[in-house]
Parts: sequence; structure tokens; C-alpha cells
Amino acid sequence: MAPHSGERRPPAWQDRSVLLRSSALAAGLALALVGCGAVMPGANVDVQAVASQDGPGVSDESVKVVFIAVDLDAVQKLTGFETASVGDQEAQIQALEDWVNDNGGLGGRDMEAVYRLYDAAKDTPAAEEQLCNQITQDDKAFAVVLTGQYQPNARPCYAQRQTLMLDAALMPHDEQYYEELHPYLWTASYPEYGAFATGMVDALDEQGFFEGADRIGVIASDSEVNRRVGDNLVVPALEKLGVEADLAWIDSTDTTTIFTGLTQAATTYQGKGVDRVMFLGGARMAPLFASVSGTTGFTARMAVSSFDNPTYFVNNPTKIPEGVTDGMVGLGFHPPVEVKDDVLPFPGDQEKVCTDIYADGGVEFASRESARVALPYCDATRLLKLGADQLDGSLNATSWAEAIGSAGAEFTTASGFGGALGGDSHAAAGGYFLMRFDDGCGCYVYEGEERSFDAE
Repeated sequence: MAPHSGERRPPAWQDRSVLLRSSALAAGLALALVGCGAVMPGANVDVQAVASQDGPGVSDESVKVVFIAVDLDAVQKLTGFETASVGDQEAQIQALEDWVNDNGGLGGRDMEAVYRLYDAAKDTPAAEEQLCNQITQDDKAFAVVLTGQYQPNARPCYAQRQTLMLDAALMPHDEQYYEELHPYLWTASYPEYGAFATGMVDALDEQGFFEGADRIGVIASDSEVNRRVGDNLVVPALEKLGVEADLAWIDSTDTTTIFTGLTQAATTYQGKGVDRVMFLGGARMAPLFASVSGTTGFTARMAVSSFDNPTYFVNNPTKIPEGVTDGMVGLGFHPPVEVKDDVLPFPGDQEKVCTDIYADGGVEFASRESARVALPYCDATRLLKLGADQLDGSLNATSWAEAIGSAGAEFTTASGFGGALGGDSHAAAGGYFLMRFDDGCGCYVYEGEERSFDAE
């Protein structure tokens, strides 16, 4: 059964170069950030699935699952930024559907995959509510695999409709947010944000990033999750190291507010003599901040993570202000957006679990970077199947969540390192590497052994 194509809308990027004060690079970066999105949590949601009934989109024969895709190749053509093509996402979803149904389905029911292409250039709360309505009311999906969904109302909308979310967007959620939307929100590819944040401070300390500094800049999208994690975890962790955090909360409503906030942060840091800056995950602000630094004259040593689109600095060296990558270090938990294949051979053992599924469906990848969407798609599908296969009775978000609480410890993500599911955990990635930018290869390299995130 072929995936059903949702409505297709061609990208319609708007030229915001005037808003970005005639900086061509910043304009392109801002356009690229539309659809990378801002980190904004939703309101609390009072939801509960009826455990004795099948969920939406579930029949005796099939389970409907919607995969949301974003046209990343169109973004590349518009901006001129170099990045590996993600390939035919519809064919990838078809391969996943075939694999599930050739191997017992979802607890004995066929998976009916629906493909929907989302125009991230027009990303607004209204657009995401419309998409949520299409998926929950028109498609009547049991589950949705999310990419490119970053508005504050998106995830609460699906939860209110009792639709299971497998979040494949590189977007941070802390355990409190997962609990607010339980049993509906999960990620099969990324770490829980609180564990990530404390791991990030530990990684930078081990790499000497704070040596000689009594104050550092911390740039973060202004969101409930970021403020909670920043105030309760990051600031105290830095204080224990004798470092004061100068936090810049960036209004990530749109590219204009992001650019304005980053410009103000650079100006403020320059005035205070701050010479080191780290980023809290989300909104891919590091590339845009690098552009802002180039226009304001501010220079600082930067620390990044997988949340900050590290491959931008590898693939686009001519667009980066001189010196930006000097001494750049960080934490890596998602190799497809970090390291080249000659640094970490592709596919690795766990990645091969997914690349073999795709190969059986006739889908090949030129590089790990080209599989950066396909691997999280595969992780989400594998996790969905793991939970469904534990159930003999009704399939709904509550019964599925209970099954993953029991069986999740056996799941290992193919998109990163380790496994952290089981019990009360909602996020699958359990490990990371220290990461630094190597001037010799013009790329990121991992150092030392794999580390484990300490769950909060």
C-alpha cells in the first residue's frame, strides 16, 4: 500500500533582507530558520485516553500513521547553503510501511502510512492548527511523526485530539513538558532536555571552555522550557564552577525578533567584555549569531551542540565570518548533523538497523547527513512498532505508553547513541560525545569515549 500524499504547497519564501539590515548572509540564515523553528512550549493540556477503547485511526485491520515532511531541498535552493539532500521522503516512508507490514504490522494490524508535505515557509500558529486539524480530523490518525512543527500550539493540539506524537523534530523538551502531555509526546531519537543541559555544562567544563572566565554569555530562545532548564539547571551548574551566566533570552516569534535579539545580545556582550558564548538548544541560533557577530564586530569563542545545526559551519565555510570556529567545542548526540563519514564510518552498527530497512525498500543514502531525516523517521517507526507489538487488546496512547514503560529499555536509537527509555522516560537518546571543530579537516570530530546523560 503506497503512502497517501497530503496536499502539496510550493514554498513561498519572503525576502527579509531589509529587516536584516542589508546583510545578505543574515537574510539567508533568517530564511533558513523559518521552518527550523523556535522552541516554544504549549500550554498545559488536560487529556486522558480511554484505556479500554482503540484510539483514533485504529481498526481491526489497520493503524493510520501520518508522517510530516518539510521540503528541505527547496530551502537549500533558495538560500544557496550547502547541505546534503535528504532524498525522496515519500519513498522512505513507503519503505518503512513495507517493513512494518512485512513483519507482523503494529501488533497484527497493518500500518497505513500517510505522507503530508508541510510548507514551513508559512509556519504560523494558524497554519499548524490547520495541519493538526487535517491530520486528526481528516486523516483521523492514531499517530503522527513530527518534523518542522515548532509553534506553541502544535503539540497540545495533537494531545487534545488523543493523537500519539513521535517527535522527529530536533526540538528540546524537558521531562516536565513530556509529563504535561503524557501519554502523547515521545521522541525516539533525541535526549531529554534537562539531562542534555547538565551534560552540556559538564562537557564544556571538561574541554576547558570556562577556564579563565568568570562570566560567559548564554543565548537561548525565550520559552518556558528554556527558562525552566536555564534557571534551574544551567545557571546553578555554572555557579558551582565559579562562572556567572549572562543569559540573553531571545524572542523567537519570527526572524525579525530573533535577529533583533541576537544583535542586542552581541552588543551587550561586547560592552561587558564577554568572550565566550554557549547556546541552549533550539532555533539553530548559532549560525545566525555568527552572522550577527560579523556585522557588529563582536568576537567570542562559541560552544554548540546538535541542537545548533553544526553542519552549517562545516558545509559553508565561505559564509562564516573569520575566526568563528576557532576553539569551537561542544556536545554531540546526533551524528547526521555533526560529523563526516570519514570521521565516523557510516553506517554504524545501530544505524545499520535502519539503513538495512531502507535498502530492502530500494532506498540508499549517499552519506549520513543525507539520512538526517530518514533515521529519525525510522526510529519513530521502530518505537511505534515496539509498543504496539506488546499489546493484545486495545491500542491507544495510554496502552501504548504503558507498553513502552515496560519494554522501552530494549530500544536503542539509530539516530544517536544509547537508549534511555523505559520506566517514566519519554526520550530515547542516552549518550553523547565531546565534540570540537578541527581546523585541519574543517569539520567536527568526537573525542574520548561515549558518555551517558544523567537523567534528572
